Amino acid sequence: MTQSRITIDDLYNIVSLSDPRFSPDSQRLAYVRTEMDRKTNGYKSAIWITPSRGEGARRRPFTSGEKRDSAPRWSPDGRWLAFVSDRGDDKAKPQIYLMPTDGGEAHSLTDMENGAGEPEWSPDGKQLAFTSRLNAGEMAQELAARDEPETLLDPDEIRRRAEEKKKAEAEKADPRVIERFAYRAGTSYYDDRTAHLYVLDLDAETGQAMGKPQRLTQDERNYATPRWLPDSGSLLAAVDRQPGADDFFSYPDVVRVPLDGGQPMILTGPETADHNPLPSPDGQWIAYNSLPGDVWSIANADIKLIPASGGEPRALTIDLDAHAQDFRWSPDGGSIYFLVGEKGRVDLRRLSLDGGEIETVTSGEREMEAYDLSADGSQVGFVASTDRAPHDLHIAELGGSERLLTGANGGWLAERTLGDVEDLWFEGPDGTPVHGWIIKPPDFDPGEKYPLVLSIHGGPHAMWSRHGASMWHEWQALAAAGYVVFASNPRGSDGYGRDFRAAALNRWGDADLPDLLAGLEQVLAKGYVDAERLVVTGGSYGGFMTAWIVGHEDRFKAAVSQRGVYDLISFYSTTDIPIFAEREFGCPPWEDPELMWKYSPLAYVENMHTPLLILHSENDFRAPIPAAEGLFVALRRLGREVELVRYPREGHELSRSGEPKHRIDRLERMVAWFDRYVK
Repeated sequence: MTQSRITIDDLYNIVSLSDPRFSPDSQRLAYVRTEMDRKTNGYKSAIWITPSRGEGARRRPFTSGEKRDSAPRWSPDGRWLAFVSDRGDDKAKPQIYLMPTDGGEAHSLTDMENGAGEPEWSPDGKQLAFTSRLNAGEMAQELAARDEPETLLDPDEIRRRAEEKKKAEAEKADPRVIERFAYRAGTSYYDDRTAHLYVLDLDAETGQAMGKPQRLTQDERNYATPRWLPDSGSLLAAVDRQPGADDFFSYPDVVRVPLDGGQPMILTGPETADHNPLPSPDGQWIAYNSLPGDVWSIANADIKLIPASGGEPRALTIDLDAHAQDFRWSPDGGSIYFLVGEKGRVDLRRLSLDGGEIETVTSGEREMEAYDLSADGSQVGFVASTDRAPHDLHIAELGGSERLLTGANGGWLAERTLGDVEDLWFEGPDGTPVHGWIIKPPDFDPGEKYPLVLSIHGGPHAMWSRHGASMWHEWQALAAAGYVVFASNPRGSDGYGRDFRAAALNRWGDADLPDLLAGLEQVLAKGYVDAERLVVTGGSYGGFMTAWIVGHEDRFKAAVSQRGVYDLISFYSTTDIPIFAEREFGCPPWEDPELMWKYSPLAYVENMHTPLLILHSENDFRAPIPAAEGLFVALRRLGREVELVRYPREGHELSRSGEPKHRIDRLERMVAWFDRYVK
């Protein structure tokens, strides 16, 4: 078979897998399969099912996936699969559907005006919990209509009411009245709605809804992640600590919500941010994730344990110098499984509640992204990526063998030759070990001299991996274009302990630039990189660092700065996370404007002589576009070589989940800009 190099257009070929869920009999796995739709310039997702054991059985699509199907949840008896879908007309809100697992037609369980999500079966299989958003007026209307008999409306009346609703919604935002500084996120503005908990009774034989959904919560706060207690009599959830909280990073509490209409019981707080509650199989304990409220940007996410009736929490992972995430109880309740990202890898670990060391359950050169434990405790099904292929589903027999269930991208990848990836450990200027890796062009020849791309991650407290699916295609496309790519986890990165992560506090740029340059020197010492053909790029905080570098270094021939922060003073007043800047620098900008300006790349604009391409989304509310405009205007005023590209409709996640055409355009512009100056 003739093989070719990865192309930018291969982005359309990438299939991603997520949310694996075991059937109650532990014999099948449901998961979500997502691919890009070139025709609609969007995405479509389907739910697939695969046997977890047996060599001859084959995986199959369970839903059509013409739009977006997600969140598969098996009924306790395995007869039904609930899922969330936006099927219907083009403007349909996501609703919860139910489908027999032995085949048949899906039918809708909900018809919530503002959509429904987060379905969770009660342990007895008689009810389904979910969340839906509504405002005070809608809550009042819902209460008034609760006991009224349902009446069938003719299509014209339905249409008329929908138009009135649409008009009223538009008028509420014209003008838009702002009363909190966190008033937008993603690519949209917050409305006056909050997420509430609902419970729906189901007929076990037909799978049909019995009556209207019952709303359990009344206060105007956001409830999330409903989880049933084993007796099916109450729910656990996370809820905003304060109604209308000003900051995007609100401090949630874990609450217990009874089904009989009583008030939610607060179980955690007030000094910590607590979320993701999960009861033990016997219902005696509640585990949850917890972060200290004052230093959450650098603190480790712990797993804590409290009695189900409330009480003092006990930190289970206090001795683990890393985040403990995405945890599950073992079926016998004797241990807890969780994911840990360390040193560029993500693996599954287990902690016994009886004490003892944390043990690694699965290991290997890969990054685990999502997993589930079988009900019989014998298997773990997980999605993982490697530097050879993103997103595949695996099964591991606990204490035994492991096998690959899918080759989600195997077909087209078999026709591609990839660049090899090499780990690189090096010393920072103070002798601290720093981790990086090198991606080489296909058909690499150590006797040649290659141009190099320095690729910088965001965060700043993020952890990159040689196996990370989010950067896999970009790095391989750059390597296929003839570049050596160098990436690393410098000071401030996650995955190397709290102290390493905290090193960037109050020192953005100063803390990590020496590490980046030390790693670059190690790559140059290998002899196959042309020191006169270096380029640099990064997104978000990596965009900050790209601009910071070209304001402090002239060795790079070209730079591409993406969705970056360039002025920390204006960032504070325009971002959807202003408290983040306070936590990173210890104060708001008016208390120490000199500090904020000192660590703003815009302060060094007169030193910037490197040709700079600035890529930014017009609806980026995390790192708003005025920062990019300010840097562009300053460089143009100075007569420097600079270009600004604005992406309409896009937000901060352009490179990961933006419109496919925009993602392709972004990569093409990046390679063309680099080629112009070093080839």
